[in-house]
Amino acid sequence: MSKSEDFSKHIIEGYTCKGDFIILGGAILDGEPVANTPVSIPLKTLNRHGLIAGATGTGKTKTIQVLSEQLSQNGIPVLMMDIKGDFSGIAVPGEEKAFITDRHAKITLPYETKGFPVELMTISEQNGVRLRATVSEFGPVLFSRILDLNDTQAGVVSVIFKYCDDNKLPLLDLKDFKKVLQYSTEEGKEEFEKEYGRISTSSTGSILRKVIELEQQGAELFFGEKSFEIEDLMRIDENGNGYINIIRLTDIQDKPKLFSTFMLSLLAEIYNTMPEQGDAGRPELVIFIDEAHLIFDQASKALQDQIETIVKLIRSKGIGVYFITQNPMDVPSSVLAQLGLKIQHALRAFTANDRKAIKETSQNYPLSDYYKTDEILTSLGIGEAFVTALNEKGVPTPLVATMLRAPMSRMDVLTETEIDTAISKSKLAKNTMKYLIEKVLMKF
Repeated sequence: MSKSEDFSKHIIEGYTCKGDFIILGGAILDGEPVANTPVSIPLKTLNRHGLIAGATGTGKTKTIQVLSEQLSQNGIPVLMMDIKGDFSGIAVPGEEKAFITDRHAKITLPYETKGFPVELMTISEQNGVRLRATVSEFGPVLFSRILDLNDTQAGVVSVIFKYCDDNKLPLLDLKDFKKVLQYSTEEGKEEFEKEYGRISTSSTGSILRKVIELEQQGAELFFGEKSFEIEDLMRIDENGNGYINIIRLTDIQDKPKLFSTFMLSLLAEIYNTMPEQGDAGRPELVIFIDEAHLIFDQASKALQDQIETIVKLIRSKGIGVYFITQNPMDVPSSVLAQLGLKIQHALRAFTANDRKAIKETSQNYPLSDYYKTDEILTSLGIGEAFVTALNEKGVPTPLVATMLRAPMSRMDVLTETEIDTAISKSKLAKNTMKYLIEKVLMKF
């Protein structure tokens, strides 16, 4: 048996699935695709989270697009954190070009063009269906962790929440919280001391400064009504395709605390809402987090710990979380250890530190008789990547260099006019506007 035949047999055995699966592309050996050797990932293990890493310009965005399309086709909704504004084109069919036809011929996979059902959302000033959450929904513990408070200050926050609960006062946005916080040491001082004990003005002053810091990153746009519902993210269209929910975040890269706050709220809400899935045959929802370092960058240790804990637990609810980043080291090691699917695009070595980082990265992948991983990591082409996953028994699959299939949808983004049209047709946008109109009318 030739080396190529032996390799093909090895990969086919490692990636054969009995249940439903998606196909990422075709295997590569010695720089060339090997015919009829598909790299298939079982749907059953896609709730075990994942990592998509690689240098700028190596094809990470198209990989996420391919994954999202395959999931949607299988009736699995997707939630995409679109930091760079790259994904809106997934709403319309792509165009078959010569290089795409050639690529799919090499990996012996058919190709078709197709658009997918998309919902455009936002938590900032961008146009889209606005996602919001109330302060009350966070609860005193999570809200204190967002603000990075000490134990004494967190105790004051708990008292504020208790006072509002006892007096049936809603805590909808940050203005509501600030008003009650100031009331506790000013005109309401005696009332608070009588029922809950004395509250220090130095503590309330410190908390107020933390709230203002959060406001300066745009959090007032996120806190308030109408709260987002997890069911809105779980929709399937009339053709059985899962919706691809794109949260437009191109104006939030310099606001890591707001992004961390939103992600914690989202993951906590999903975890608390979704039932336990047990040994389900497919995920209920897959979340892609582009520029993953923004979740952990400048976030407090307590906030990081809370996010890490939820990521570890949320897979039991049938939710897969996928981190996209240039450097795998951007993701804390405790989270990295939880990631079942790893797609590693090329890394570039310009300095001694780069070469050291590549060596360390290669050690995170299974040993292979067919690849010198650290060497090939620098020579992978655009749209090529090392892949390892979990098979249906939860065992890591063989490491395989893969020529990834091309997206079926458009590879460039929608124009602003097309985006406005898509939002105007959105059922979620209409429901949100109806709610806001009703709230205004109730005041008259």
